[in-house]
This record gives sequence, C-alpha cells and structure tokens, in this order.
Amino acid sequence: MKQYYLFLVFIFFNSCQYFDKQIPSEKELLQKELKSINWKEVDEYPSVVDCEKIEDKKQRQQCFFEVLTLLIQEKLSVDTLSILYPELDTIEVKVTVFPNATIQFEPQFPKDSVAYDKIKIDSILKARLVDFPKINPAIKRGIPVKTQFILPVILKVE
Repeated sequence: MKQYYLFLVFIFFNSCQYFDKQIPSEKELLQKELKSINWKEVDEYPSVVDCEKIEDKKQRQQCFFEVLTLLIQEKLSVDTLSILYPELDTIEVKVTVFPNATIQFEPQFPKDSVAYDKIKIDSILKARLVDFPKINPAIKRGIPVKTQFILPVILKVE
C-alpha cells in the first residue's frame, strides 16, 4: 500500500509539467493577429440602400460603383464643365467615404496637365456634388473605416 502512495505522489509531481505550458504574451498575440489581417481589403464595401439587398460581395461593390458613377454623371451633366472644357469628356474623381458616412470628391488630373483650371473644376465639383443619398461606410472587422477609390466619370455621352 505504501508503494501505491509513493507511485501516486510520483505521478502527481510529474504530471504537473504537462500542465505547465507557456502562455504567449499579449504583445505576441497582437502581433500575430495584426500580421494575419489583410489591410488592403475590407470585409464589406461602402454601399447605398439600393445595393443592400445584394448578397454577393463583388456584385454589391459593382452596384455601389455604378450607382455612384450614375449620380455623379447626373449632377455634372447640367453643368458648365462641358461648356468651359469641350475637349473634356471623362474626368477621374477620387471618392473618399469616411467612417461617419460623409463623402469627399477630388478631381484627378495627369501630373503634367496644364490645360485645365484645376481650382475651377474642383470648385464646380464641390458645388455640384452635394445631397447624395446616405452611403454606408466600408466595414473592416466590424468597424466602419475610411475608403478611397477613383471613378472614371463620363461627362459627354454621344
């Protein structure tokens, strides 16, 4: 019986090493998690109410881009851009959707372009591109995030 107790005590003390595992530090876990996140892509793209019912991520993104491009084209079609710059048929607009659902538009021009009055075009865009429907911001890991993209907007449709 004495040997039995000695055997149990021996197993008890040796079994503790199986439970003594190294716990990774908080910083290590954080670094590992941060490395596993794809920072170049969002979980959900920005969206408008018309596109909310679409389940597929890519189709919803495409719907959002089409709706936004169409709205921008409609707002700029009745403007002086086509009169001031008749050679300008397409303009690239950098769209920024902020986490608080506000949007900002910025025209993009070639670096060497001096043919356009950038300040005037920018002021026309800021004056015309207002009163958009509510845009839901992009989501990354459950948190609204800022996104930017460039949309080619056709000014003249022939």
